[in-house]
Amino acid sequence: VPGLRQQEMHRHKERGFCCGAGGARMWMEERVGKRINTERVDEALSLNPDIVSTACPFCLVMLTDSVNGKKNDGQAKETLQVVDVAQLLLDSVRTPVDDTTGEPDSEEATEHEPVT
Repeated sequence: VPGLRQQEMHRHKERGFCCGAGGARMWMEERVGKRINTERVDEALSLNPDIVSTACPFCLVMLTDSVNGKKNDGQAKETLQVVDVAQLLLDSVRTPVDDTTGEPDSEEATEHEPVT
């Protein structure tokens, strides 16, 4: 996607880490330790992103829930977004790109800031 830089969390691919909703943890209250989705968001926040993206509908719900909690506690930027990768793709085909830089045209405001 032009204008975005992808950065994987340290647990990905073969070492991937589920948000917990595939195991129905969306409806469970943890009694020991912290929620799986909170652990995953902490990993994401260590990269200081502007956007956290996922292709999983469970992760979208679980990560959004945790990010909103972190925002309420002042532990995450208010501008941090959790989006589906399909939304990033849709936004990229809707936004004109400057052919010389590969960045979105300065005249057109984009909805998403590049991931850092």
